[in-house]
Amino acid sequence: MPLAARADDPRVAARSAGGDVATARRIAAALLAGPLPAQLLRVRCERLGRHVDCGLVIGGTKFHRKLDLPAWNAEIAALIDGAFAAAPELDELDVWATVPLDAPHGVVVSGDYAKPTSATVFSITVPRALRGAVRARLGDGRGVFWDPAFRASLAKGTNG
Repeated sequence: MPLAARADDPRVAARSAGGDVATARRIAAALLAGPLPAQLLRVRCERLGRHVDCGLVIGGTKFHRKLDLPAWNAEIAALIDGAFAAAPELDELDVWATVPLDAPHGVVVSGDYAKPTSATVFSITVPRALRGAVRARLGDGRGVFWDPAFRASLAKGTNG
């Protein structure tokens, strides 16, 4: 088994968070087992009784290869499929992509007066019952948030 697929891989540990870190690590290990065109930044899972919700944060910049809109949608669908396969008990998965925002020198970036340091440019929520419809939803945009500039850059093809 490649190092990236093991739960004790430092990349898995660094990207896993939440109240149900064991599930987060299982998902991170599965998703990091192969090369990803976009960066998987965080896997966060929370459990309340038997209910398990997880979120994947994907970097919207610095792709490992050029991505266009169909390649992005295929990548997101594959991440969703991989997360549900790694954690069959998963009830809902949120996936969002972020891009960094400029923080000029002297701007407060933590605490009560913090300015945001990133912006969400893509998001989709997938309940277990609707995971089979992900590709159709990505294709027609039902329940998918797109930042117009991010979507336009993917439409042209970009390295992020």
